[in-house]
Amino acid sequence: MAQQSRTVSVGSTAPGFTLESASGGQVSLSDFRGKRCVVLVFLRGFA
Repeated sequence: MAQQSRTVSVGSTAPGFTLESASGGQVSLSDFRGKRCVVLVFLRGFA
């Protein structure tokens, strides 16, 4: 699968996406629409 890169400008709306949670479930950014804050942390493994 080819990775697609997008640049998001400060203050713009983030594009929708779904990722796997630490517990194995699916979490979508849209699940948090209307909430005050959303914090995203992307951990990068070094092998």
